[in-house]
Order: sequence, then structure tokens, then C-alpha cells
Amino acid sequence: MYNNVLYFIYLKIKLLIDIMMDETKLFLKDIGILKVGSDYKSNVFFKDGGQYRFEVPGIQNPEAFNGVIKALDEYSVNIHRVTQTKGIMTLTDSEIKEMIEIAISNNLELFLSVGPRATYDTSATAQTSEGSRIAYRLRGYNNLVYAIEDVKRAINLGIRGILLYDEGLLYVLNKMRIKGLIPSNVHFKVSAHTGHGNPASAKLLEYIGANSINPVRDLQLDMLASIREAISIPLDIHTENPKSSGGFLRHFEVPEIIKVASPVYLKTGGSIAKNHNYDSSNESSFKRIRQVSIVQEMIDKYFNDAIKSRNNHAFLAIPEII
Repeated sequence: MYNNVLYFIYLKIKLLIDIMMDETKLFLKDIGILKVGSDYKSNVFFKDGGQYRFEVPGIQNPEAFNGVIKALDEYSVNIHRVTQTKGIMTLTDSEIKEMIEIAISNNLELFLSVGPRATYDTSATAQTSEGSRIAYRLRGYNNLVYAIEDVKRAINLGIRGILLYDEGLLYVLNKMRIKGLIPSNVHFKVSAHTGHGNPASAKLLEYIGANSINPVRDLQLDMLASIREAISIPLDIHTENPKSSGGFLRHFEVPEIIKVASPVYLKTGGSIAKNHNYDSSNESSFKRIRQVSIVQEMIDKYFNDAIKSRNNHAFLAIPEII
């Protein structure tokens, strides 16, 4: 009898919790955030009809970029985007111009990252295990100004893709783009280092001007699906990672990632680096492109109907000669 009473109380509490959660889920649905089923498939594509593109991160200088181009020929693969992660301010004007020329000659997007960040600043907090959570965000008014100036310098040299680590900076830069102070064809990419991993955060980033979002690296397929259902801009998904961020490989998952997250940039080649700011070279570029070749083979074998985006200038953030 006693056990029956306890069970009845349990069922009543569970019913109340379910009702409360249903109310929450209904509200989320009203603002465009839905729970998706296990059979979810994305029906969103790049503007050219493609489902996936390749991005090679951590290409820090012209030498490494030239190495990428040579490796692409050797492995007979093609990519769409190259990202530099050490910061615009770590490159000279001539280095940036050389990288721009390489990108234009090969119809590739080139994203340079914002230089000012907590880890380059005088922050002692950013160097601690708990303080590292502030990641590469900006500290104070002056660093916000420095970051905007860093971005303006890259754009004035012809860069049309910027990698961002700070949501406030994204908000400001988008306002500048709306007012015509930044060209309308400049794309803003939000880094995984900002730590976003749910559909509400993704909607916020899209709302304040992001052109693509890199969610945290270890999201499961259903988590990626819920983000995709909430937004229309591309997702940038790591297919592999350096040791400093887990070192895990998701190569066999890539076909399913494409299905649930399209349109998606497949960030590939990071596993050969020790960390986000790992210096790159001609040799490391070959290793990164070898990883692209492996992932492409996975796609061809397990999802050969997947549509790879074309290297179409009209739809890519390819730099310009100024």
C-alpha cells in the first residue's frame, strides 16, 4: 500500500513536470527553436545549391598558404576557405597582400582573425585555468577600438572574411556594415572559442550579423540538428581537432554531419596542430590537405550523393585587389 502511494505521488509529480516543460517547449517553438527528431535532415543549402564546403584552419602565413596550393594539386582535392588564426596584427601589409593574391588566383576564401584578444593582452586572468573561459574576448574600451582598427586594416587591404572571437565586436562591426562603413560583401565568421552550442545562441549570433557560426567542437548530431533548424546561415564544423581541444576525429561522422547541418563548412586539418595558434609551414600544410583527402574519401564512400559547393566567386568571400 505504501509503495503504491509513493508511485502515485511520483506519477503526479512527473505529470506536473511534463506540463511545465511542454509550456517551455511551446514558447521555444513560437520563437523558432524546435526539438528535432532522430531522422532530421537539413533542407538548407549554400546559395549555389551545395551542401558542404571544405575549410582548412591555421594557415598563418604566405609560405603555409603556398604549401596548401601545392598540396591540393598533389592530392587532387579542392577546398573553399582558408583561415588564419594568429591575428591580423601578426602579419605585415605585404604578407596580407601576398595571401590575398594567392586566394584570388585560386578562387579561395581567405579569413583573417581579429588580433587583439585577452590572451595577447595584459590579462593575468586569461592565463589561469578558470580565467581561460574569457577566451579571446576583448577587455575594455581600448581593446574594442584596437580590434576594430585591426579589422579595418585587413578590409582596406582587400580582405573580405573576418574570424571573430567576441560577440560585442560582431555587433559593432555589423552596425558598421549596415551603415556602409564596411563593405556589404565582408563576411563575419564566429569562432568555436566563443563557446556557443545551442540553438538560442545561434539565433542571437545570426541576428547580430554572423555570416557563419562555428559551434563548440564536440556537439552530437542531434545538437547540431537543433541549431540548423533554428538558423539559415552556414555552420562551420570541426571534423577533427588539435590536442589542445580534445584531439578527437569525426571522419566517419562527416556524412551524417552533412545531412543534418547543411550548409556546412567542414573544418579539416586541425588534428596536425598542437593548439589554435600553432605556427604553420609548407610541411604542415601538406599534412592538413592530406586530412582533407581522407575526409573527402569518406564522403565519396558513404554519402556519394552529397553536393559539394562549387568554387564560385559570386558566392564566396574571396578577397579583392584594392
